[in-house]
Amino acid sequence: MSAPSIPNLLSLRGSRGGSRGRGRGGSHRGSSSGPSASHDTTIQGTDADAAVSRLSAVELDYLIDPFASYFVAPSPPPFHSGPGPGLPTPRRLPIINRGTYTRTTAIDILIHRFLSSTFSTGKPRQIVSLGAGTDTRCFRLFTSSQKHQNIHYHEIDFPVIISKKNTLIRTVPALNGILSPPMPLPNPATNQSYVSKQHANPETGNTLTLHPLDLRFFPSSPSSLPGLSQECPTLLLSECCLCYLPPSTASDIITSFTSCFPSLGLVIYEPILPGDAFGRMMISNLAARGVTMPTLAVYQTQEDQERRLLEAGFREVRSRTVDQIWEEWVGEGEKERVDGLERLDEVEEWKLLAGHYVVVWGWNEGEGVRLEVGRGDDDEGDETE
Repeated sequence: MSAPSIPNLLSLRGSRGGSRGRGRGGSHRGSSSGPSASHDTTIQGTDADAAVSRLSAVELDYLIDPFASYFVAPSPPPFHSGPGPGLPTPRRLPIINRGTYTRTTAIDILIHRFLSSTFSTGKPRQIVSLGAGTDTRCFRLFTSSQKHQNIHYHEIDFPVIISKKNTLIRTVPALNGILSPPMPLPNPATNQSYVSKQHANPETGNTLTLHPLDLRFFPSSPSSLPGLSQECPTLLLSECCLCYLPPSTASDIITSFTSCFPSLGLVIYEPILPGDAFGRMMISNLAARGVTMPTLAVYQTQEDQERRLLEAGFREVRSRTVDQIWEEWVGEGEKERVDGLERLDEVEEWKLLAGHYVVVWGWNEGEGVRLEVGRGDDDEGDETE
């Protein structure tokens, strides 16, 4: 496969057990109109792409996610109670399915490192997903065989996305069998947030709180969001989310957490290397869809991304490209299983594609937060609850 024919890199955004669509803005209170609203709609469309990529990987047995199909629609709008009749899920190319698998596996590993390292604190553990979109990770965590406890999961996204997710939780049996109907919470930043409890196993103390918030107007103090406490160990997730914001806005969001959350981890997944031939082709492909990533010009390399976290105040910082994650974190037996799912002929193209995406993470070791990962760590952590 020649470089010009390699699929748009946004298609790599999918997730293990859930799509990783990123909401990156929208109206602060209600909906906007004009060019800004059109751009927001375009960005929301990347979430629908990610949901399809995830479901493609799930249906081919790369990933396990019983909830993926509820977030893929046969046509707009992007949320639906299931695939339309007679409309099969579009099949992604093997190179894209492997990318979805690898990136999702990496983030799953880091989340489980966070949960296992903070279990002994006895405090709720907070996971804050910026621009969560059609993400189903919350549902997977709450139904995991590890029986996680005291997880307070927060999702922040466009008001229209949050509204549709609320509707899904209320109306889809597979979802409302896990979570209670979302109940409104007063929120000075957005007028209202919504909380659901894991009612199937209420003793776990797990909750999901949805915040309909435009990240361009993120509050200076994150703890002002309902249910979010700066006293609890917290993991902040940004999977192709902050990259859609002005660099100063993205930086302010990160530092708003590092300045007042002493027990904090951060995981970012974004493209890099915009200056080489493949990177320029990537930028061109995105521009053709009306998509821009302002932070890409500032954090162009793996080293830039690590510097970004160090300057934000994280004491420990690591990074791996998607290619490195496949080579170092996925065990040989699992590699053989994935290789057997589909024939991947474009090995060099895979390395090129995967080398242009990075997962960078950092942490401060308050309350035991630790996100160290070793070679071959393709497990889900060793938390015992």
